[in-house]
Amino acid sequence: MEWDDLRVVLAVSREGTLSGAARRLGVTHSTVFRRLGAVEEQIGVRLFDRFRDGYVPTPAGETAAETAARLEDEVLSLERRLSGQDLRPSGVVRITTTDTLGTILMRHLPAMRAVHPEIQVEVAVSNTMANLTRREAEIAIRPTPEPPEILVGRRVADIAHAIYGSRAYLSRNEEKDLLAHEWIGLDDALASTVIGRWIYENLRAARITCRVDALPALRDATLAGLGLALLPCYLGDPTPGLRRLAPKALTEPRSTLWLLTHNDLRRTARIRATLDFLAKAFASDRALFEGKQIKPSLPRARR
Repeated sequence: MEWDDLRVVLAVSREGTLSGAARRLGVTHSTVFRRLGAVEEQIGVRLFDRFRDGYVPTPAGETAAETAARLEDEVLSLERRLSGQDLRPSGVVRITTTDTLGTILMRHLPAMRAVHPEIQVEVAVSNTMANLTRREAEIAIRPTPEPPEILVGRRVADIAHAIYGSRAYLSRNEEKDLLAHEWIGLDDALASTVIGRWIYENLRAARITCRVDALPALRDATLAGLGLALLPCYLGDPTPGLRRLAPKALTEPRSTLWLLTHNDLRRTARIRATLDFLAKAFASDRALFEGKQIKPSLPRARR
């Protein structure tokens, strides 16, 4: 069996469907179907039981998938070690970050392009942590209280949060107690985030007008006047039409902005150059991240 055959078996085992395996491999559904059939015919063993709702590995399939997973780890480890020997700051650097931090990243990329014209940046925007071990990305820009132990990185800034409302909403409801206000919440997909946990701990008795699954939508719903929301200051402070309910950011909750990569890649020239540039670029926005950059012209509501 060739490595490409084992990759097909591993993808089907992990995803449980041909369509899921096709997405993981970047090929068509029919390609996965044909290649899996060819593998089973070649070795004379059925690797998966077919059901209407998906594929379940047989004992032989489980053995093949386990072996494929071990081989994949070895291949990826080799790729990382070889990439770590690259001495030139050139080539592709794949960065993963969140939807809100992606906006700040884009603001700094033209300057990075001027400094490192031979580095080509690919940006993957997602609110889930990409698997840097499997080379889904090489650098992650993430807000997290504690990064995974398998990654190395640089702590750039604390991320402060504050309660925001639209000017129109606060003009109608300024004197209310916090729990008497209408609030905008997060759905279950973001329940484990810093904001999601704060909402659960502090607003269980409050009236939630709507729930959203992304921070830009949380900001937009607040701007539309649907109620109050807890937002990171770097998202709330620059938004015209929003203002804090209190002048100071909350002591809690806080998160931390990290630039992360895999240990095997940190000495790669293009990765090191990118990390060095981004660390300085994002550090220049530290006052914004830490909730200290408030426009003096913004009126402040009484709490």
